[in-house]
Amino acid sequence: MPRHSGRFARFHGGGSNEPINAIAVVPAGGWSPPVTRSLIPSGEEQVNAAGVAAELADEPAGPDELGVADEPPGAADEPVKGSATTTSTPARSGFRGWLAGRLPALTADVLALVALLLAAVGNSSLWALPPAVATAGLLGWTWRGAWRGGPVLSGQSVVSRMLLLACAYLLGTVHGSLEPAFAVGIGLAALAVLAESPLAALARGTQPVTANLPGTGTRSIRRPNTSRVALVNGAVVLVALACAVADRLGLVVLAAATAALGLLGFTGVQALTRAWRRRDVESRLPALVADYEPVFLLYWHAAAGTDYQIAMWLPYLERLDKRFMVVVRSEQNFTEATRLTTAPVLLRRSTSQLDDVFSPSLRAAFYVNNATRNNHAIQYTRLKHIQLNHGDSDKMPSHNPVFRMYDKNFVAGQAAVDRFAANGVSMPAEMFTIVGRPQVEDVAVATGPIGSIANPRVLYAPTWAGFNADSNYSSLLVGYDIIKAFVARGCSVVFRPHPYSRNSPALDRECERIRTLLADDRRANGRPHVFGTVAEVEMSVMDCFNASDVMVSDVSSVVADYLYSEKPFAMVAISTPASKFTDEFPLARAAYLIDAYGGRVQGLDAALDDLLGGDPLAGTRRDLKKYYLGDIPADRYAQRFLDEASRYL
Repeated sequence: MPRHSGRFARFHGGGSNEPINAIAVVPAGGWSPPVTRSLIPSGEEQVNAAGVAAELADEPAGPDELGVADEPPGAADEPVKGSATTTSTPARSGFRGWLAGRLPALTADVLALVALLLAAVGNSSLWALPPAVATAGLLGWTWRGAWRGGPVLSGQSVVSRMLLLACAYLLGTVHGSLEPAFAVGIGLAALAVLAESPLAALARGTQPVTANLPGTGTRSIRRPNTSRVALVNGAVVLVALACAVADRLGLVVLAAATAALGLLGFTGVQALTRAWRRRDVESRLPALVADYEPVFLLYWHAAAGTDYQIAMWLPYLERLDKRFMVVVRSEQNFTEATRLTTAPVLLRRSTSQLDDVFSPSLRAAFYVNNATRNNHAIQYTRLKHIQLNHGDSDKMPSHNPVFRMYDKNFVAGQAAVDRFAANGVSMPAEMFTIVGRPQVEDVAVATGPIGSIANPRVLYAPTWAGFNADSNYSSLLVGYDIIKAFVARGCSVVFRPHPYSRNSPALDRECERIRTLLADDRRANGRPHVFGTVAEVEMSVMDCFNASDVMVSDVSSVVADYLYSEKPFAMVAISTPASKFTDEFPLARAAYLIDAYGGRVQGLDAALDDLLGGDPLAGTRRDLKKYYLGDIPADRYAQRFLDEASRYL
């Protein structure tokens, strides 16, 4: 059976901090609820119109849509910088939005044109040098992500690079005395730059189909690296300019341009062979899947960087000891999933391609979020469709009517069931199955009262700002004052912010302030604070739980998971005054409340006195632990999920 990688332990606590998706609810089973539509736009509704139109046309979307979530993911998800769902700030539209996006490229084009004109009319090559250098610098800034391994779109900045090559030609032949080899090199370099766009179009036909599926080879199909071609061509342009200004080494330009053309040709051959292989695998895919005889599948579509959603469930799905496969809808998700499991992973971009993978042997499909594209799979009604979700909290999306479309909703405890009725969402009781949160099976339970610990360690795990104003529960804007108060009491701190926090400049600044505070105190007083890469990458969220004695968070699923430890915790009331907080978020009955409504922290000392001292809510936590996480024996806690899932396989 497939085995997962060590990354499974590194998921960030889940949750459901996503807007409700607009979806036509068609139930998979026999019960027929009314058609339900949500009111809050999802992440996919924020993507460009071309991507949406492509989906409506039942065709693979263009490259701009790759990896953009149909739903903004949960409380631990991380949008991709530069995507349409990076922050909660609405995107600029119309001419101003277009201009803002194109301004660096337009500026580079204008500067390159100025350099060319000055090279043509100036008396010295030095006239053209400043705008040419400025153009090169601006292109370098535009491609700055490439220096950290990020992609560069082939065909980008073609105009400015062609103008720079023309400028180099004038400087080297009109103002200089370079030999014909230089002119030939300029011509070859121009040909390489112009060939980038056709190469990119060819490479788009080489997206992967499957990985780890018997009969498809040991290596999955990958797109050729067209970013490397663009970077090399850019370097050749710089070499040409430098040689032209220096008025020497024309053969170097010819050699560099020849190498660039060679790389372009090699990449083109890669694209052609991989496109042929892809067509071959596609033609045999239905038979290969049928021969594999999967019993169930894990269906996943989400924003790039949110692989924790499946990472938290794959180990338990593998423990079911049945053949299964992972079906994804974007190339980024495909790459992420293949890093996490040796089970077959299949990429199906359009709805028409799904028919190839829903083989007769399948009995169930599991889901870990409420992505809009889930309804593409729900239409296969002979399967049992089971929603696992990726965390449980009192946030609004946790009682989304969209949950009605699944045959079964596996939930952690009775609290998840009651939450729907409490918020006016009618759900038949038979649609729920309480399975606990198997991911917390290794969370250590408190062995003694908090008051007996001289210098307790505090886990601060704040959520992020959300995609909409009504889902902004983050306490980070007041987090510095809270952490400073803990440090003043002699506590050490484990700081694990929501990874999406870095996408908000304001929250990112606060994270850095807190890291600086902890670093300074560690140097001055030797306290063993844990933060940065250690807390956010090397340690899993469960590691952070076990390394702490108390926790401070806000409205997040990490609070419900931390409840398993029976350790005391505080919640920061941001969106609602503390006096009304427990009405909106019932789990807060077990928490010591820090009132920060309106941006001002109030009652902090009193909350910390109870949190670190007498702990009067210890009994309440034990009671709510069963309510939120299920009344399941500890020695068989994860087995409950395995037993319930096996019933449908």
